[in-house]
Amino acid sequence: MWLYLKEETDFFTAKLKVLHIAPEHCFIDRFEDLKNLDYITADIESPLAKVKMDVHQIPFPDNTFDVIFCNHVLEHVADDLKACAEFNRVLKPNGWGILQSPVYNLQKTLEDDSITDPSEREKLFGQRDHVRKFGNDYAARLRKSGLNIEENQFVKNISKELVTQYALAPDEILFICKKGTTP
Repeated sequence: MWLYLKEETDFFTAKLKVLHIAPEHCFIDRFEDLKNLDYITADIESPLAKVKMDVHQIPFPDNTFDVIFCNHVLEHVADDLKACAEFNRVLKPNGWGILQSPVYNLQKTLEDDSITDPSEREKLFGQRDHVRKFGNDYAARLRKSGLNIEENQFVKNISKELVTQYALAPDEILFICKKGTTP
């Protein structure tokens, strides 16, 4: 993500208001040190976040953020499309974001909300607190929220040396969202 931000965006130089859902520890101090950012971290339970919030009801007005990061969260939430509709709502008209989740080689996303036993969830979804296993329909699915989703092939377009240096998955897709229409 850092390499993409550095090489493909103005993230490190433009004045940006950023919402980071479930912030990764490795990014918090680095992003907070960037003087060009108005950086807000949010999570439903993490003590690392400045704002306690549920992604189903983001407590910010429409068109607030230039950038949203939400990595490895959507497989945990009850309604991923409602969360994405909220991202769409709070993104500014030229806003964008990165929405990464594990994507499995399944034709269609697997979910069954009748499975509530953690051990059964782990068997089906790969982790006790996951409520779905995203398939190859991930981008198409998220587009139903109104967001525009680009399946960015950044990793395939950089040198093999950089892929090795940064221990990147050579086939990883970055899911870049942009503000879209209201569904």
